[in-house]
Amino acid sequence: MAAKTILTALTLLLVLSGMAQNGIDIPDVVNYSKFDYNAGAQTWDIRQDKSGILYFANNEGLLAFDGTSWKTYPLPNKTIARSIEIGPDNKIYIGAQDEMGYFSPDQQGRLGYHSLKPLLPESEKSFADIWDVIPFDGDIFFRSSNRIYQYGNQRIKTYLTPAWQFIAVCNGQLIAQDNNFRLLTFQRGSWVPVIDTRLMPAEYMITAGLAISSDSTLLVTLKNGLFLLTANTVSPIISPGLEEVADQHIYSAAVASDGTFALGTTLGGVYFVDKSGRLLRHISREQGLQNNNVLCLFSDRQRNLWLGLDNGIDLMVYDQAIRHFYAGSQNESSGYTSILFDNQLYLGTSNGLYVAPIDTGNNSIRMSAAFTAVPNAKGQVWNLAEVNGRLLMGHHEGAFQVNKNRVELLDRQSGFWTFLPLQNILPASTMVAGNYMGLRFFHFDGEKFTLLTQQANFESARFVSVDGENTIWVAHPYKGLYRISLLGNSAPGVKLFGATEGLQGVNFIFPYRNKLLIATEKGIYEYLPDTETFQPNVFLTRFFASNSIRYLREDAAGNIWFVHEKTLGVIDMSDGQGKITYIPELNNKLVSGFEHINPLTRQDVLVGGEKGFYLVNLEAYKKKKSLLPISLRKVAIGKSSDSLIFGGYFGDVGNAQLQPLDRIFEIDHGCNSIHFEYAAPSFGNNLNLEYSYLLKGFDQNWSEWSRKTEKDYTNLPAGQYTFQYKARTNLGLESDAGTYTFSIKPPWYASREAYFLYVLIFSVAVYALYQWQEKRFLKQQQKHDEEQNRLQYLHQLEMEKTEKEIVKLRNEKLEAEIEHKNTELASTALHLVQKSELIAKVKEDLSRQLRTVESTSPLDDLKRMVKVLGEDEKMDKEWETFAHHFDKVHSDFLVKLKAQHPILTANELKLCAYLRMNLTTKEIAPLLKISVRGVEISRYRLRKKLQLPTETNLFDYLIAV
Repeated sequence: MAAKTILTALTLLLVLSGMAQNGIDIPDVVNYSKFDYNAGAQTWDIRQDKSGILYFANNEGLLAFDGTSWKTYPLPNKTIARSIEIGPDNKIYIGAQDEMGYFSPDQQGRLGYHSLKPLLPESEKSFADIWDVIPFDGDIFFRSSNRIYQYGNQRIKTYLTPAWQFIAVCNGQLIAQDNNFRLLTFQRGSWVPVIDTRLMPAEYMITAGLAISSDSTLLVTLKNGLFLLTANTVSPIISPGLEEVADQHIYSAAVASDGTFALGTTLGGVYFVDKSGRLLRHISREQGLQNNNVLCLFSDRQRNLWLGLDNGIDLMVYDQAIRHFYAGSQNESSGYTSILFDNQLYLGTSNGLYVAPIDTGNNSIRMSAAFTAVPNAKGQVWNLAEVNGRLLMGHHEGAFQVNKNRVELLDRQSGFWTFLPLQNILPASTMVAGNYMGLRFFHFDGEKFTLLTQQANFESARFVSVDGENTIWVAHPYKGLYRISLLGNSAPGVKLFGATEGLQGVNFIFPYRNKLLIATEKGIYEYLPDTETFQPNVFLTRFFASNSIRYLREDAAGNIWFVHEKTLGVIDMSDGQGKITYIPELNNKLVSGFEHINPLTRQDVLVGGEKGFYLVNLEAYKKKKSLLPISLRKVAIGKSSDSLIFGGYFGDVGNAQLQPLDRIFEIDHGCNSIHFEYAAPSFGNNLNLEYSYLLKGFDQNWSEWSRKTEKDYTNLPAGQYTFQYKARTNLGLESDAGTYTFSIKPPWYASREAYFLYVLIFSVAVYALYQWQEKRFLKQQQKHDEEQNRLQYLHQLEMEKTEKEIVKLRNEKLEAEIEHKNTELASTALHLVQKSELIAKVKEDLSRQLRTVESTSPLDDLKRMVKVLGEDEKMDKEWETFAHHFDKVHSDFLVKLKAQHPILTANELKLCAYLRMNLTTKEIAPLLKISVRGVEISRYRLRKKLQLPTETNLFDYLIAV
């Protein structure tokens, strides 16, 4: 039963091997030294997330590469990262020296490390290297030398053994190898044997397990070769060359994009085998690797193969559209010429001539063996041409004919550039050859070429074209275009064409559809034989305008291949109109000035390069539609990493690049110079990518397409912006635009707080102004009131002054009246005194007369008259009149005095009145009808009644009443 199973497996492998493509072409190798990625020399493991970003377990931690820039994320203990895996939760799990954990983005999109060691018990926290990280059934398994840790649901379970040597997932099973070299599988939380250990060689060590089919696994061992695991049976794979591979120590393995198996060794580089174990190709340091110690292998999403080396990282670009190969075992030779002749492909290089058999079935080149050097053809080969069914070689040392892998000398004159028949009917009897010195002519007799004596020695004739039997054109890149006319046995006629004939700096000459085309510095020109002038070719000018073209070649499908400024391009005529497609993957890889393009079939075009040759399949190239999503890798204030505000991840690792609405970053106005970095991960062919950007809110239009992957904006005004970015390939495939929104805060003087402060200040200012205005109003009111009061006061003073003046005038008037009254009173009093004196005198005289008169009658009359004169009634009435006027003049003096001193008699009142009138005692006496002495006595009595002290003047007292 076991033998039948083994036979079935071997039969399967033989069938599968028949399907494998043979070939000697090798992937293009891109080297990244530790100086390129600025980290440790050794890389132990490689993985890729959904967005295309690559991650490397490196001596200095975690490396990330987006196709443009590298970033290093050291581990906390600065130890070596040995293994890496992106889990189903999109976390980057890391195994390192005495450390295990994972990286995940923070809120600003920066990867941060989270250790899982705190979940271990103290007894399990010390371990050596974690060599493998494997996701399985929702959990993560970490393998160290003597433990396997199972992490899930924030818990870690440990599986102990003296040594765990290998762990991997194959065909849905988690398998491992322990120290007893048993192959175990993980089932229901325990490890159970898969096969009988006796079926495996003694002390074998598995280094990799690769699925071949749904029920078979390829087991790779370090020193014992390859084994096929099917069900419970394991069998060795025996194939020529595998022993050699096993001797190089197979340390790692991966499935390449073409379905072959890549075996990384510690001594011999990478070996590729098919499913039957047949060795297909070997790539080592001689083919471009930095060194032969391959620590890990990884196939990315673009079908490329990555190699983690003992010193550096290498990338093998698996491009089915562009295949790179070398003519010899060394890769230093440059490709100058090629030809497909007699089912063999000949390559002329800087080191010599090489040949290999090919298969051209289905219009595609398939190489079935390696190139071998043609004997006696070492050195610089310039040209290979077929003339009259003969293969001719232009060599630095002369002209040769190649006959079944051997060469025969035709002409020793050095430096032959080209060979052309002079006649259109083949076999042509005459052949012209261009060399360092000019033109050489050969005669063909049906069997061989013989050198003729006729020749044209004038300049180096590298670019030659034949126009009929008698005209040869030779273009010199600097001097112009020569026309050589053959005149029988006479010396050839030579004419030089230049600016006069319409040429603007001749570069190269090419035949095209029976036309003579001249590639100049100003575009493509064609020759007009009728006028012997040159004019721009209408059809090609539509594509090239006035650009300088270095090379032109039409293939069997009508496509026109060309070289412009060290870039290979083609006018694709598949649509009938023509469209230019550039091949930037070959930029700066062609031999500048000696470009070579050879359409071998309708699909394959062979291109010479500085290192070997490139086989370009245009149809396959046009079908390249892979374009990984464009990612925003960095946003910073300026270019400093210390001012990073976005680290390249909007959510989990590998998630879609969609910015959450709650993560719109606000940037201070003083930091309004923003730096963006973006990339669409494209490895090995990133030259065919171009980028465009637009800052919404600042830019008006999308930028021109360029290969620039960063953009700086400076002095952005305040506001909200959205940075948009996109990529496209040289085939016109355009990515969706990514976006990143941010806002620039207004300056402090224009912020909301500032506006609030402004409103507050304005309110306070308005309030203060109101208060000031109110105070000012009150002050003005007060001032006005004071002014009014002052004016009123002044008016009052004026009034009072006027009134006083009026009073004064009135008083003066009153005083005058009083004075006048007093004068009148005094006059009246004097008159009364005089009257009293007169009456007294008359009375005295009458009395004296009476004494003398004796008659009774007259006597009676006289008595009556005396009596009348003596009556006091009239005197009393006159006093009352006097008192009345006196009180008016002296403010009721007598009334006040009577009120104050009611004991005063009428005569005393009269005395007071007379004293008030300042009458003398002598003047008062007659008025009172008393003597002067009586007046003085009356004054004395009056003082006593008034109770006046001695020192008080009686007059002053009476004035004061």
